Amino acid sequence: MKKFLMYAAVAALFAGTGAWYGVHKKQEAAPITSTAPPGVSAPVAAMLKESLPNDQGVQEALSKWQGKNLLVNFWAPWCAPCVEEMPELSELQNSELGKKIQVIGIGIDSPSNIAAFTQKVKVAYPIYVAGMSGTELARQFGNTQGGLPFTVLIGADGTVKKTYLARLKFDDLKADLQALRE
Repeated sequence: MKKFLMYAAVAALFAGTGAWYGVHKKQEAAPITSTAPPGVSAPVAAMLKESLPNDQGVQEALSKWQGKNLLVNFWAPWCAPCVEEMPELSELQNSELGKKIQVIGIGIDSPSNIAAFTQKVKVAYPIYVAGMSGTELARQFGNTQGGLPFTVLIGADGTVKKTYLARLKFDDLKADLQALRE
């Protein structure tokens, strides 16, 4: 029980730090420029080279998502705002607007914790396990503070359209998605 309380306290500290930073951040994160091949940003190219286990432990190449509009959500089971936005992300994936975008979750935790979480909480989009390397991947997209949740909107052309730190504001997100080309 003492160990659980310690983990809960650390989780609350990280979630609170990410939420505070997201609320107090003065400006929206700008899309990242790149030295990757024309039309593809460097972080997107790096992500698409990854092969990660899904929540069931099956290794999958993220390159399978190349050429699609993506909403990549970096999250963790211990992050309350991350968990709070998952039903809305699932709803988005199942909506008419969801036909225009593929939501994927990249979990920053252990495979066993993510598998246990997805046994209890069902989501309508693929979940991948990146462990702590997911933090580095999120940093490549501009999340220098390491706060969660962190979400990246990627166009089908491989460019980063927008990044979001902290819990998503779904009205703003839906407006951004309307502007995407299929």
